[in-house]
Amino acid sequence: MKTRNNELLFHGVVVNMEQMEVKIGEKGWHLYQVIRHPGGVAVLPLHDDGTVTLIRQLRPAVGEFLLEFPAGRLSPDESPEACGRRELLEETGLSAERFEPLGFLYPTPGICDERIHLYLATGLTQGRAEPEPYEEIECIRLPFGEALSLARSGAITDSKSVIALFRAERRIE
Repeated sequence: MKTRNNELLFHGVVVNMEQMEVKIGEKGWHLYQVIRHPGGVAVLPLHDDGTVTLIRQLRPAVGEFLLEFPAGRLSPDESPEACGRRELLEETGLSAERFEPLGFLYPTPGICDERIHLYLATGLTQGRAEPEPYEEIECIRLPFGEALSLARSGAITDSKSVIALFRAERRIE
């Protein structure tokens, strides 16, 4: 990809916004604004009894409480697995013996470079959750099949959680 006239428009706590011109084949140069994000991780915690732990939390960007899997933003120089283990513990109090990669996704590639890594966590042990001061999280434990049905029906609208469920389905059932 060829770019020119790159300019930082906004430098934020979580994201930056850049503006640039991009060469689109024979169609010439076109102006784009891109949100730069450090990336994140989402973890599907699967208990030995076939249930999963989801969290319900307020997402101010959409003004709703969403049902989703524990997730969070990568810290500088942090591996995706380390981030997933940290977020799983902070948000649910769960620790996992095994973390199996479920690939990654780009949730909004039209405007943002965020990449979310997905993991299936098994061999779970319950500890004490310690969410961030700004997080109000309710843990909800459901059978895997019920969570999958909620994703299929549209009751779970968080894309990373829906994709994690679909990718894990063949490995679980």
